[in-house]
Parts: sequence; structure tokens; C-alpha cells
Amino acid sequence: MIDSHCHIYLDEFIADRKEIIDRAISSGITKMVLPNIDSSSVSQMTELNAQYPGVFINTLGLHPTSVKSDYKKQLEIIFSNNILINGIGETGIDLYWDKTFIKEQQESFDYQLDKACKLKLPIIIHSRNSLNEVIDIAKNYVSKGIAGVFHCFPGNKEEAKKVIDLGFYIGIGGVLTYKNNNMTEVVSEIPLENILTETDSPYLTPVPFRGKRNEPYYLKYIVEKIAEIKNCDKTTVDNITAENCKRLFNLKNSI
Repeated sequence: MIDSHCHIYLDEFIADRKEIIDRAISSGITKMVLPNIDSSSVSQMTELNAQYPGVFINTLGLHPTSVKSDYKKQLEIIFSNNILINGIGETGIDLYWDKTFIKEQQESFDYQLDKACKLKLPIIIHSRNSLNEVIDIAKNYVSKGIAGVFHCFPGNKEEAKKVIDLGFYIGIGGVLTYKNNNMTEVVSEIPLENILTETDSPYLTPVPFRGKRNEPYYLKYIVEKIAEIKNCDKTTVDNITAENCKRLFNLKNSI
């Protein structure tokens, strides 16, 4: 399995990070993608890479909820880091928490989409309460070769097909295990070849641990739910979604 989106460099894991990582690896997770949040989280990510060579995949980006009036300076600091990355993000637009800096969020998103195209790297997109706005902006970069994943996909099956038609993957996480979610219909309608599995740890913990801190080990519950919906075995889901992630982030020579 590959956890295509987790933030285990955050302070929520400061007391037991080693146990969390060891538990994930022992459960069969071979890789974990670490989406960046802002300039302060870059060093936390690189420390994890040094401690666990070959396990973590770095990206660089500015999360939309971290976009403030100084976003240009933040972007400058973030992308001045000379570290190996396999993607750009996490970026996008968030209209759930605060709409104060919506113009800055849009400009930051454009900057990072352009950066991804120039560097020929995939992009990790956050689209909470902003899916249509984000799709409209991303469309402008399709001709430039943009690729990536709509992390924690929030839409319906029709919107999922729009995203797939643009050349993006659909990120499926713990929400799939919740009651009355719309992801069940989405997963039933789209091919496994268009899905990435993710935890978004420490957030969006799947059932039966909802309400507690999330961790990559719980990815197996998401995989099991996908297998149930698709009426296939868990190994098939593991293999196909892992290959999707390797393809997107150029990990084809990885285990």
C-alpha cells in the first residue's frame, strides 16, 4: 500500500512518531507522500526523510489555509529549498475556513500550477468548498501538461468524471467509511485506475476510529471499503492504487 497523503511530520505525532511510522511499515505500507503546508514544515519533512530513507516522498507547496497577505514571501521561501521533491502541493482553494484571502489563494494556486508545469511535476490539489472554482482554474493548465490528484475529493460522480477527464486522479480517504457519504457512489462509478488511497493523517480518521487521531496504519480500512464497494479483493485495490501513485509521482523504480 501507499499512503498518497499524510502529514505525520506535524506536532500531533511528536510523542510517538516512531511507533506510528513503524506500525505503518509493518502493515505493508511501503511509501508515504508528505504534502507540505508552509515554510515552517519543510524542515520537519526533510528530517523524516533523513531518518527513514526511501520511505517518504516530499512535495513543496503552500496550503490554501496558510495563504495570507505575505503569501508571495512564503512561496519564495518554500521554493528556495534545495531538496528532492516529487510533486507540488498541497495547494488549491479553501472556502470553508476563511474567505478573507480568496484572491491571494487564487494567485497562490496559479503560481503553483505554473510551477508544476515548468518542473514537470504532479500537483496535489485541495478543494474544500471550492471544487468548481478549482476545476475552472486547473483547466487553464491542461494544455501545459498539468497532472495531479484532487486530494480528499469532495464532489459527486459527475464532478469526479470531470476531474478524470482533465487527467487527474481522485484521492479517496476516510470519508468513504462514514455514514451518508457521497464517496460510495463516486468509488462505485470510477475505475480503480483513477484512484489514489490516502489518510490525510492526522485528520479524517476512518471508521471504526473516527474521532481519534488518524495515522497511516488506518489506510487498510479505506482499502477494505474500496474493495467492498468494488466487489474485489483487497490485494487488487492495493496493487492498482499503488501503481497509480508510483506513476503519478514518478516512483516506478520503487518497491
